[in-house]
Formats: sequence, C-alpha cells, structure tokens
Amino acid sequence: MRVLLFVMALCFVFPSFNPSNVLAINSSVLEDRMNDLINNSPDLQGGVIGISIRSAADGQILYQHQGDVRLRPASNMKLLTAAAALNVLGENYTFTTEVHTDGQLKKKTLQGNLYLKGKGDPTLLKSDFDQLAKKLLKQGIQKIKGQLVGDDTWYDHSRYSIDLPWSDETTYYGAQISALTAAPTSDYETGSIEIKVTPGEKEGEKVKAVVNPKTNYVKIINKAVTTSANEKKDIIIEREHAKNSIIIEGTLPVGSKTIKEKVGIWNPTRYALSLFKQSLEEHGIKVTGKIKIGKVPNHTKILTIHHSMPLSQLMVPYMKLSNNVHAEVLVKEMGKVIHGDGSWEKGLEVLNAELKKFGLQPNNMVIRDGSGVSHVTLISANQISQLLYAVQKEKWFHSFLHSLPVSGESEKMVGGSLRNRMKTADVKGRVKAKTGTLTTVSSLSGYVTTKSGETFIFSILLNNLLDESKGKKIEDQLVSIMANQ
Repeated sequence: MRVLLFVMALCFVFPSFNPSNVLAINSSVLEDRMNDLINNSPDLQGGVIGISIRSAADGQILYQHQGDVRLRPASNMKLLTAAAALNVLGENYTFTTEVHTDGQLKKKTLQGNLYLKGKGDPTLLKSDFDQLAKKLLKQGIQKIKGQLVGDDTWYDHSRYSIDLPWSDETTYYGAQISALTAAPTSDYETGSIEIKVTPGEKEGEKVKAVVNPKTNYVKIINKAVTTSANEKKDIIIEREHAKNSIIIEGTLPVGSKTIKEKVGIWNPTRYALSLFKQSLEEHGIKVTGKIKIGKVPNHTKILTIHHSMPLSQLMVPYMKLSNNVHAEVLVKEMGKVIHGDGSWEKGLEVLNAELKKFGLQPNNMVIRDGSGVSHVTLISANQISQLLYAVQKEKWFHSFLHSLPVSGESEKMVGGSLRNRMKTADVKGRVKAKTGTLTTVSSLSGYVTTKSGETFIFSILLNNLLDESKGKKIEDQLVSIMANQ
C-alpha cells in the first residue's frame, strides 16, 4: 500500500512520471544484489551458473545470468516430465493392475493359471495385493490349481535409463523400471524394499534387522554389531549386484534410534508377484503351482482390477519427494499411450513434442531420461523458466503447483525436499519449487511470492560445484533476494 501511495504521489507531483520506472529501479536493485552474490561467493568459483527470473504475470525476463547456457538440471528435469505427463495423460489418469485366469472355478478351486498383469502402477503396496486377494476370495476362490504368472509386457524390458550410473543400481532412487512392481511404504519409492535396523540390548550383540514389507524375497546378511552408547553409528546397508542379498555391516550404539533405509530390488516383477502370492496365502487361497514371468494369453477372463490414485495425486509424492522411478514410468507410459510402445525412446519422443507446445525448443536441449539422473541431459535456465510461465494457463496447473515442495513447511507431503530449507519469515511458505541434486550439481526452479506481492518465476542451475550442499545455501540466498523485492 505504501508503495502504491508513493507512486500515486509521484504521478501527482511529477505528471510525466511513469510507474514502470519503479519496476526498472527494482530490476536494477535485483540485478545488483544477484550479481554481487554470484561474483563474491567462493563456493561458486570455477562453477557454471545459469539463472533466469521472469515475471509470472507476463513472462518478461527480469534477470538472467547465462540464461541460455545448457546445463545439467538434475531433478529439475522432473518439471518437464510432469508437465508433459499431465498434458498427455490428464489429471484423472490412473494406472491399472489386472488379475486374469485361463481356467474355470469348480468347487472353490480355480482349475487353471492365475495371471497378474501390471500396467505401470508405481504405487502398488502390499496392502493392495491384500485387497486383490480379498476380492478373489469373495468370488469363491480358495485354491488355485495352476501357476501364478506375472506379466510386465506393458513396457519394454529395458530396466535402467541409458545414463544411470552403475553405482546407483542398488539404490532405491536407481531402482529397476517394470510395468509390474511394488513399493514398501506410502512414500511410493517403487521397486525397493525398506530395511529397519535397531541396536541390540547389549554391547557386542548383533543389530536387529527387519524387512518391510515382510518377505522372504530378500536374504539379509547381518554383520553389524551393537557398540557402547558413546561410540558413533556407522552402518552400511547394500545389496549385492544382480542378487537380492542385502548385507548390513558396521556398528550401532546401544539406545540408538532405528535406522531406515530403502534398497532397490533385483527383478521387481518377480518381487511383486511373490508379494501377491504371499497375500493370497495369507487370505486362505492356496497356490499349488510355481510363480513365473510370462504373458497373459488371449481369451482369458478378468477376475478383478486395481486402480491407482489419479495422476493429480500421484504428482505429490513424485515431485515433493523427487521420485526418479515415477519419472521414468511416466515417460514409458506416455510412449505406450501415444505410440503403443512403452519404451524410453518413444516416451521421450512424446515428451519432446509436448515441450514445443509450451514454447520450449527441444532441438536446443539434450534430454536422455525423465528424472534428470543423467549427467548428459542439458537444459538452459531460460527454457525451464519459460515452461513454468507457460504451464500457468493449463487447466491442470493447480495440480502441478500443488505438487511442488514448499519452503520451510515441516510436513513431508507439503514441504517435501524443501521442508528443512528457507525457514525464515521472509521466505517460509512463499517458495514453491523443485529441487535437484547430482554429484557436482544443484538446482532449484519454481515460483516465489515477493514482499510486494508479485510472483517471480525462477530457475537456478549450478554446475561443476565442489560441494553441492553449499550450492543449496547459495540458492536459498538467491531466492531470498527475490522474495525481498
């Protein structure tokens, strides 16, 4: 209000005064403060910085620093994938999982095979398999005299994106991509399993390890021991390559809190199938045959179908928690829906076509996956800010904006990856943005409400850093400068 009265007064005293000059003055202040921080931050020396700031109202670039230089976006790539997926699939799109049979039910025995066909649902939990089992039980099935077959042919059989580092293969964020898979918790880190480690009651005892969900699909090799309370914890949890043996090593002091760590599963299709069989047996349905991977034959009967949450809701764990597997599933799903081919090649073809609709120039980018885990993907800050400007007019924009992490908000599914950042009064709750991290890379792109009530769109890409954690502190300072305009 004070600014408005000041401007009105200037117009009255100086009839030739143009209010747009205030914006020019503010832009000059913004530029000076941004340049000062960039030029005088020792942690940015030797790095490459790309910054783009636009007005959310008209898309005008208010500030840029190497805004057209192509840089690694890390998980800021997920902004592009989210926009394309919402445009192609729609907010109400759901993933389905089907249960088929080629047999007949006779005296509560299904004479034939039972097929579990996955169609990409990245949110399947053990409880969902329990619900499928209950539905089959209600249909009178108490025994299956045949095999239990898992069908993941909805997507191709390429399990890893082209540039995924070999060191990420056993991690939850580098989990294999399959059309039939399962997640351990409602964070929906699909294709992984959760290991909970607690100390023993006495020094020298082995630590206690629990698998979530409970399953015999993995083998725990526990080599870790409990130490005295004054020692430091040093626990390593790793899966052996191409196996489902999980090795726990190190030490955990008496009285320590439970350590929870998610580990990527080898062969998620078979893992999901084993959980389904477990659910069947727990609900009194006996399976006489073995489990195997195959394909649903023609002319089967669908017994029941499970629907995932709609895409608008899936966007929340995907963006707030920066879920890599969700991103790659969305890419393959777009390829399947548009071209009938659930592959990265066809999915990225759709993604590039969609980006043109938002005024981006895919020919001036390098896009190798949907998650940004690739160190080869290259996008400029100006292109990302252009996307964030253009999507504001889309009918699904509310779902897109709602999915972004919110600065300083402690609730996980609100603050997401920003819940422990920007907690001061000038920025808390006023920044909605996607984070990104790779080794030597940090990024942050989104929207910030300024002190004057304007909304700025921004994209900050920091590459070639010696310490990406220090890059995040600089990002927060840059956003604070914007917020205080």
